[in-house]
Amino acid sequence: MKKNRQLAQDELLNLLKTLVETPGPSGSESTIRATVLANIKDFADEIQTDALGNLIARKGTRKEGGKRVMVSAHMDEIGLMITHVDDNGFARFLPIGGINALTCLGGRVLFMNGTRGVIGVERLEGTNIPTLDKLFIDTGATSREDSKIGVGDVCGFERPFLDLGQRLVAKSMDNRVSAAVAIAALHALPENPNEVYFVFSVQEEVGIRGAITAAYGVDPEIGMALDVTRTGDTPKSAKMEVSLGKGPAIKVRDSSFIADPRIVEWMIREAKAQNIPYQMEVLEAGGTDGRAMQLTRAGVPTGCLSLGCRYIHSPSEMIDRSDLVNAIALLVGLLSKPIILD
Repeated sequence: MKKNRQLAQDELLNLLKTLVETPGPSGSESTIRATVLANIKDFADEIQTDALGNLIARKGTRKEGGKRVMVSAHMDEIGLMITHVDDNGFARFLPIGGINALTCLGGRVLFMNGTRGVIGVERLEGTNIPTLDKLFIDTGATSREDSKIGVGDVCGFERPFLDLGQRLVAKSMDNRVSAAVAIAALHALPENPNEVYFVFSVQEEVGIRGAITAAYGVDPEIGMALDVTRTGDTPKSAKMEVSLGKGPAIKVRDSSFIADPRIVEWMIREAKAQNIPYQMEVLEAGGTDGRAMQLTRAGVPTGCLSLGCRYIHSPSEMIDRSDLVNAIALLVGLLSKPIILD
C-alpha cells in the first residue's frame, strides 16, 4: 500500500484553491482531471482513466474482513456552450447543468481555449426577469470572423478563490470541495482491510453520467458519494436542517436516491466515535453520484457524505472551513477499519 500522510491546513487550502480555480465544465474535464491526478499519483496504488473520462484511483487491497468501496466525488462543474456567434461577435449559449440567468448577469467566463469574456443582457422591458436566451457573451470580438470562439466551445465561470476566515467562497465548490475531501482522505488513509476506489467522476451536472460507468467497472460492495448540499441558514431560506459550521451532513435522501439505512447508521456511529459534529440531510431537490452506485449491477448499499454550501450553482458558492476538516476526518475514519453494517 502506498504511503499516507495528513495534509496540513495550509496545504488543504492551497489544494482547494487550485481545484476551484481550474476550469472543467461537464464534458470538458481534461484540465481538472490532470490537476487531480497530479495531487494523487504518489498516494494511490493504481490509477486509471476510463472510457468516459472518470479518474479512478485504487488504494489498498481487500483483505479478510474488508470491503471493496467506491467513493465518488464529481469533478465537473456547471458551464456554458456556444450555439451561435453573430456578425458583431456576440455569442449566444446554452447551459451545461443548472444555470440561473440572474447569477449570470455581468459574470466573467473562461473558455477552455483560454479566451475570456463577460456576460451581457439585451435591453429588458419593465421589471421582467431575463431568461438565458436574452443573454450573450462579449469576448471583445468586433465580428464573427474576429471571434476566438465558435459553435460548441465551452466555458465556465471565472471567479477567484476567496478566504473569509471561517467561510470559504469560490465559483465551483460544487463539487471541487468534495474532490478536495477525497484527495485528502486518499492521502491520509492508513493500511486497512478495505480496497478503496476513489472516483473523480465526470458529467454529474448533466445527468450523473460518469458515475454510472465508473460504478459498473469498479463493481463495489459499498458506495459513498461526496457532494455539497443546500443550507437553510440564510434569511428567508427554504426550511432545511443544514447550516454552515455545524458539521458535515449525513444524507438520508435526495430526489435521486434514498440512502441505505445501514450506511446512515454506520456513518452516525463513526461520527459519534470521533466526536465529530454532524447533521442529518433530507434534500427535497437535487441528486448525486449515489444514485449511480446504488443502482449498478445487482445493487449496492450506498450513502452520501455532504457539505453544506450556500448559493449553489452561482459564481460565489460558500462553505465552512470546519465542515471541510470534519468531513475529511469522518471519511478517513469510515474507510480505515472493517466495515460492519447492522
